[in-house]
Amino acid sequence: MTLLTRTRPNNIKQLFLSSNGANGHFIQHCTNNRLVRQGKQVHARSILHSVIPDNFLGSKLLTFYATSGFLFEARHVFDNIPKKNVFSWNAMLIAYSHHNRNTQTLELFSSLVSLRDVNLKPDSFTISSVLKALSSPLFGDRRLVKEIHSFVCRHGYESDLFVVNGLITCYARLGELSLARKLFDQMQERDIVSWNSMICGYSQCGFYEDCLILFKDMECLGLRFDGVTVVSVLQACAQLKDLDLGRKVHQLVLDNRIEVDTPVSNSIIGLYAKCGSLEYARMLFNEMTEKDGITYGSMISGYMNHGFVEEALELFREMKSPGLSTWNSLISGLVQNNHHDCIREFLHEMQDMGFKPDSVTLSSVLPTISYFSNLKSGKEIHCYAIRNGYDGCIYVTTGLIDTYARSGFVNGAYEVFKGSRVRSVIVWTAMISAYAAHGDAVAAISLFTDMLAVGIKPDRVTFTAVLTGCAHSGIVSEAQKIFDSMLPYYGIVPEIEHYACMVAVLSRAGMTYEAADFISRMPIEPSAKVWGALLNGVSVSGDVNLGKFVCEKLFEIEPQNTWNYVVLANLYVRAGMWDDAVMVRGRMKKMGLKKLPGCSWIETDNGLQTFVATDVSSERIADIYDVLGGLIELMREEGYVSISEMDEEML
Repeated sequence: MTLLTRTRPNNIKQLFLSSNGANGHFIQHCTNNRLVRQGKQVHARSILHSVIPDNFLGSKLLTFYATSGFLFEARHVFDNIPKKNVFSWNAMLIAYSHHNRNTQTLELFSSLVSLRDVNLKPDSFTISSVLKALSSPLFGDRRLVKEIHSFVCRHGYESDLFVVNGLITCYARLGELSLARKLFDQMQERDIVSWNSMICGYSQCGFYEDCLILFKDMECLGLRFDGVTVVSVLQACAQLKDLDLGRKVHQLVLDNRIEVDTPVSNSIIGLYAKCGSLEYARMLFNEMTEKDGITYGSMISGYMNHGFVEEALELFREMKSPGLSTWNSLISGLVQNNHHDCIREFLHEMQDMGFKPDSVTLSSVLPTISYFSNLKSGKEIHCYAIRNGYDGCIYVTTGLIDTYARSGFVNGAYEVFKGSRVRSVIVWTAMISAYAAHGDAVAAISLFTDMLAVGIKPDRVTFTAVLTGCAHSGIVSEAQKIFDSMLPYYGIVPEIEHYACMVAVLSRAGMTYEAADFISRMPIEPSAKVWGALLNGVSVSGDVNLGKFVCEKLFEIEPQNTWNYVVLANLYVRAGMWDDAVMVRGRMKKMGLKKLPGCSWIETDNGLQTFVATDVSSERIADIYDVLGGLIELMREEGYVSISEMDEEML
């Protein structure tokens, strides 16, 4: 900079007047070397000597300011370029896109297109900048992505590698994986970004099997993968608990000398921790020289996933200044282990340390709100999500749908669903589950049909949800049709949950012997869920012989489950078989089993109130029993007769 400060003013003026190119190269030098003060000096002298930047110098200046974090100054330079070419427009678009100014990126692109200047034709860099903005997790506008896709096709960029890669990323992040895969399959040329975009899309949207299949295809073609590929593939292995494949990928990383940076190390630790190899995961954790919040979060999540809550808390307390991601791992793990009572305390502690809840925090906390059926808190979180732009996150959306549904506010759940910008299979399934939980099979089936009509492929959870709705309403024919379509139409092999749902459908329709026959023809071993679904139906029909048969099966599978003994005892009592009921009582006592009291919650103006069966500690116990007695009398007047149950002394 000695040359700059010692040059005489006349020479400087001549320099700026005669060579925008030289000044542009000098500004580029300042950008590359982060010489902010010197770059500003050069710009100031150009203004002082009335130099009007051309497209080359102007684009260099606005890139310099954007890279230095001065977007306002960058836009000012852009606006003062007299005859902008596509190079200048691209520089400003890239600046906005780089700083995640997604709205400004799209507005600027709209301005460019509206000029209709034949000399200003957007190129692949223009489109790539716009697609980067559209692929932002907080943006997610399907309509705009499809409009840009149409623009790409109209202007002949459908074969451009960078543009198609951007489209694949956009569609994948929107959950439109079928469209993303169609583009991927049609590509004449693919690079590592193409493969990573598709593999990451599958992994992030929960299509873990597809992610691993595509990775194996990549291997078969002899293509070299990188750290980005590894992170997505190991995440899929971890979610599927496929430790064998995960180990092979780990070995491939070492054999191919893939750089093991922090993200790759975190994914390796996450794999072993998730799959239960906690000692090995902890050894890798201890060997890491540079750990970030995700490193700690992976280890904490591993402990939490396998019920080692104290170990997770101990590791968390070792951190001097845990980041938001680590707080999220802790809160999520506590919720997973049903430690709901302490969530509020940790959430307040996190906020006291200056951290604001993000979309991950909200999606982690919402199950606790659902657990307590706390509608007011659910609405507060919903408002917070809207104010902070987190309502577009699919996990927050599904959490809100579940919270409202569990709190009885199904209309609110549907409003959240209707307003969601990204309706992936997860969001559709959440709403179908909400209707199913409230016994509205017609709405659940209708929504399932709508989902198929818009091209969203159902997954295993979707089928469980819609079949559960059918079970609540006893819609046998429709349930059978949906169940039979799983394998031939969607390639999904029915699992134990789906068989349990079908047994529940038949049982609740009073077809208990048909349900028993269905179980006998199952290609897999019936679980406690399957037999329990049949027992529910038997407990209503009162069929003692079938009930005894089912209970004996359940006693073998889950001998400690008190509910099975209680149901069998009640069946005996209803049939007047008191000696057999006493025998069940003796069997329970011998095993040390005791019926757990029922428990429920209700939200009042005074907060959350908890009620436990036979508990008389409430100050208003007399009022409670007066209301209960009145309700029982009303039921009797309507013709309802209660099913006799063994009293507490008998059980």
